[in-house]
Amino acid sequence: MLMSTAVFAQEAVIPLYPNGVPNSKPTPATYIEKNDKRNNDEWVTMVSIPTITPFIPAKGMANGSAILIFPGGSYAGLSMDKEGYKVAKAFNSFGVTAFVVKYRLPSDDIMIDKTVGPLQDAQQAVLMVRKNAAKWGIKPDKIGIIGFSAGGHLASTEGTHFDKVEIEDKDNISVRPDFMILLYPVISFGPMAHVGSRENLIGKTPSADLVTLYSNEKQITTNTPPTLLVHASDDNVVPVQNSLMFYDALLNAKVKVEMHVFQAGGHGFGLNNPKSKDKWIDWARNWMDENGFSSPAP
Repeated sequence: MLMSTAVFAQEAVIPLYPNGVPNSKPTPATYIEKNDKRNNDEWVTMVSIPTITPFIPAKGMANGSAILIFPGGSYAGLSMDKEGYKVAKAFNSFGVTAFVVKYRLPSDDIMIDKTVGPLQDAQQAVLMVRKNAAKWGIKPDKIGIIGFSAGGHLASTEGTHFDKVEIEDKDNISVRPDFMILLYPVISFGPMAHVGSRENLIGKTPSADLVTLYSNEKQITTNTPPTLLVHASDDNVVPVQNSLMFYDALLNAKVKVEMHVFQAGGHGFGLNNPKSKDKWIDWARNWMDENGFSSPAP
């Protein structure tokens, strides 16, 4: 605990939309945010007020880079501690300012169009961090995103759909992330889809066009941000083919990409894969340094 408090400071939670949440219906009285403890994690459901929580490196450690973190949970919940706060502190340890995003989960109860709700929150989070970069000591061209599982789907959507801005952007601030890190991500809504994530976002009987739109391996262009992918071969929840398809599509578009596939580890291991001595956070640090998105902390 003493070491943790030496390398980061958690700031107050900030609402993503101080002037009202877009694409929203009046929240029913029964739709109340829940925060449950399960398997040593903080599991949040029924989010109607999306937020962002900054984690600032200790004084003198920040290197000007930032990363926004999208926890996973099948678009049904958010693994806020395991795939959020702990990850933020790990990035703080080598000088990266981190922001944990508590995004809305797709719901017809609170959204006019649930298929775009999470993406709006992701775009708003990038816009907010870029707009306030000077305040947080961040370089506006070194803002990346990381997502886990369904949070990886949201991150890869934000990284491939940024040309279609779904939020108010009066100042025309780019919502394109400068880089992406995707951990065991849901990528495709085709045969290799995680069915629960797909159904939660676009419904049980989506149109073919909607399936294609959110199959993010089909949305890659030469302007897609450089990407680091991490998956496990034995993932029986989100097949590793999701990352393989994204990797192949990035190669075809001549986008910089690196991929690490653990021999074992299953799904949802968070910061540390118990089946391996290797730490993906070390790969992420080195990859960010090699591509100019970060620099060694002072």
